[in-house]
Amino acid sequence: MASFHHMTRRTAALALGLAATLGLAPQWAAAQQFPTKPVRIITPFPVGGGPDGVARIVADKLSKSWGQSVVVENRPGGNGFIAIDAFKRGAKDGHDLIVLDNVHLAAYPSLFKKLPYDPAKDFDPLLPLFKAYFFFTVGADSKYKTVGDIIADAKANPGKLNYGSWSIGNPVHLGSELLESMTGTQMEHVVFKETTQLYTSVSTGDLSFALGTAATAGPLQRAGKLRFLAVTGPQRVASYADVPTVGESGGPKDFEVTGWNAIAVPPGLPAAVTDKIRKDIADALASPEVLEKYKSFGYEPFPISRDQFAQFIQSESRRFGDVIRKANVSLD
Repeated sequence: MASFHHMTRRTAALALGLAATLGLAPQWAAAQQFPTKPVRIITPFPVGGGPDGVARIVADKLSKSWGQSVVVENRPGGNGFIAIDAFKRGAKDGHDLIVLDNVHLAAYPSLFKKLPYDPAKDFDPLLPLFKAYFFFTVGADSKYKTVGDIIADAKANPGKLNYGSWSIGNPVHLGSELLESMTGTQMEHVVFKETTQLYTSVSTGDLSFALGTAATAGPLQRAGKLRFLAVTGPQRVASYADVPTVGESGGPKDFEVTGWNAIAVPPGLPAAVTDKIRKDIADALASPEVLEKYKSFGYEPFPISRDQFAQFIQSESRRFGDVIRKANVSLD
């Protein structure tokens, strides 16, 4: 009987011969050899948050399957531009990856007249890492019991209600602008430097409400200082099954705000290499460790094909663009 090692070499030789016949030998060989050195996952998010936690589990899984060190390099600040600049100056062969979110890929092109990057030319988004819906949060003692209550009060008192976020142009801000647009209301946007300050101000009643994820607002909600009125997804989420959708809570029935993170590689890589990276990351995301991390932060899996993801990004860009134009928001 032929040895396993001999059969493996023979199988590889046959596969290489078939790839050569099909004109795919260089790509196949590149995919088989990748990675040939340590890999960086550059992220604009700080250490310790939900996006960082998911990225680190994925990096650990990839290290084991690739037989190479895969490290997460946190480059927070500067609207994500610090991390993006590091990625643009990094390796172009797939050994440098980057984590981006919907703001970088879909909102900033409408918020900035001039960006230090071109979303269409500087990145090849492979797949989303997760998606997260937001919750309408109010203080434990707030008079608002539903999203409908917020809308009614905002209509009765134009410009009196306020909501908060941690910057201009993030999904929490734009989601609140979307609510104003869909309901014909006017409210005041208050910007906070830190998310802890933001949700503390909601809990004390200094802010009328704020959108927040389970990761950012969940600790105060579990401590009984905040209440979740509604989730901004098309249906209730399993981990908060008692929280209604916005439509069920008296708001617009088609109101939806989603946050998501994605892994991107430099454009122009051999298709076989990008396919390998994508498949191996998808396998890591399906692991019990990642799924458990999703639960702890209120995230959800976001399995989607590359073509579907490209179409989704275009759709998100149009949706963000419409909100930004109607609200006349700019960061230039």
